[in-house]
Amino acid sequence: MPRLPRLVAVPTAAVALIVLTSGPTSAGEPTVSDPRVIAHFDFAAGQAAENIALEPDGSADLTFAFSGQVARVDKQGTTRILATLPPVADPNTPAVGVAVASGIVRAHDGTLYVNYATGTSETGIWRIDPHGGAPVQIAELPVDGFPNGLALDEECSVLYAADSVRGTVWSVPREGGTPTAWATGTALQPLPAPDGFIGANGIKFHNGAVWVSNSDRQTLLRIPVRPDKSAGTVETRATGLATIDDFGFTGHDDTVLAALNVNNQVALVRPDGTHKVVLTRDDGLANPTSVAVRGKTVYVSSASFFVTPPDPNLLLARLDRGHGRTGR
Repeated sequence: MPRLPRLVAVPTAAVALIVLTSGPTSAGEPTVSDPRVIAHFDFAAGQAAENIALEPDGSADLTFAFSGQVARVDKQGTTRILATLPPVADPNTPAVGVAVASGIVRAHDGTLYVNYATGTSETGIWRIDPHGGAPVQIAELPVDGFPNGLALDEECSVLYAADSVRGTVWSVPREGGTPTAWATGTALQPLPAPDGFIGANGIKFHNGAVWVSNSDRQTLLRIPVRPDKSAGTVETRATGLATIDDFGFTGHDDTVLAALNVNNQVALVRPDGTHKVVLTRDDGLANPTSVAVRGKTVYVSSASFFVTPPDPNLLLARLDRGHGRTGR
């Protein structure tokens, strides 16, 4: 997620930011078409749609950043609340000041894991059992950090959390326990003050590596997982992705659809690092925060941090190869 509306007066020049790097459309590369918003949420009630995990039936499990809720939205747009993280009386979350429900992942058995950033001992990873019940904290993360994106390597039973303030990727056993600072370094950190705000943000486990976006540095990074499960050298796979938030892979290769939050865009990022815009504000995006892909369906959550009037929503689109819209 980017900085909150009450903390920012974004100048026009900053919103404009950097023109996206683009390249020629490659034959057979994914194309996106038929975007439609299937559900709208209540921003005033804290329902800023932050992150997505997908259910086998195509429903989307969403975190609502400011209400602490986890909701399930079916493909017809019907929404129900699954769980609510415990309220924090005096949140002191670094950089934002309020409690934020952020990354979410789903295990094959239906268990959900959610990041919660509060600036208190409640900061960490919480588990929601498949059959309901109150969320349970399974790992505490540093109170001076901001756990944002969350990824799961189910084969190795490891959760990875991207800390946007400390510039760290934390690893935690899926069953819970003490976190380990798995990856650190400049590439994961926010920019220095006064310009810095959000470093490591979105995160995914894909093809034997942990992939991370850095919002401040406008980059998409790949960190190989070594045979001993330690972090390899951080690789920069794409640059110039202004206001990048979370992202999703379109298939088995390294093609990515990335949410560009303040720009109100989704960009297709090719394996060679070039990219093009495939969805915009005209399609219904309202500060997109996360992208997920299942088969031929693209899911995009929008938190509407800056759009006036606010319109947090869930958008679906069609993913194809060789036809459909070719970018803008």
